[in-house]
Order: sequence, then C-alpha cells, then structure tokens
Amino acid sequence: MNFPEDLWYSEDHEWLRIEDEANGVASVGITDFAQSELGEIVYVEVETVGDTLNAGEEFGTVEAVKTTSDLFMPVDGEVLEVNENLDNDPESVNNSPYNEGWIIKIKISGNVAEALAQLMKASEYKTSINA
Repeated sequence: MNFPEDLWYSEDHEWLRIEDEANGVASVGITDFAQSELGEIVYVEVETVGDTLNAGEEFGTVEAVKTTSDLFMPVDGEVLEVNENLDNDPESVNNSPYNEGWIIKIKISGNVAEALAQLMKASEYKTSINA
C-alpha cells in the first residue's frame, strides 16, 4: 500500500495535498487504504462546489460495487472544483488514488499551518490503520 510522504491524512481516510500554499489551495481524495477497502468504485458524487464546509462535514459520496461511503472534509474550506474526469473514469480513484483519482480542490479557510496541524503525516496515518 502506498502512503506518499508529501500528503496529509485524516482519520476518515481522506488525503490532502497542498497545491498553492500562498492561496491555501489543496487537492483532496481518498487514501489507497480506503479505496482498497471499498473495492471497485463505480461512481463519485460531489454536489458541494461553492460551499464552505467545516472539517468532518460531508462533501460527497463514493459508490462502490458493494457499498456507498461518505466523503468528509479533512479541514475547513471551500470546495472549488470537482475532478470532472471521474464522471467517465471513477475507477481512477482505485487505479491512481493520489494522482488522477483526486476528487476535489479546496481553498483552506484561515491559516494553512493550523489546518494541517489537525491532520496526520504518513507515518501517523500508517500507525492508525495498522499498516
């Protein structure tokens, strides 16, 4: 299982990658662990573009062959964009969870460093899932 060191991880199995630190823009997706637990992903739904949500609030859902799982904001922020490629290629969340399978881009509310302090580094996340 892959746990990139440059990402931040939530207890809900979302990852966050800073894309533009000066403007607080980050990409968010689900971890390799989460996609492997869900199985084959067939649909990703996000209807929160333009919404400002708090950490832990639902921003969408991922539907797999056997189950549906809610997606949660890893930090406070505004949903800026959805990965439109997931409409035709939802399995990219399985095949490339940290690259082509990103789900949303957000603008982090407030201080970026304080927001990241709420999340885990790769080593902490691995420990949390006993990997």
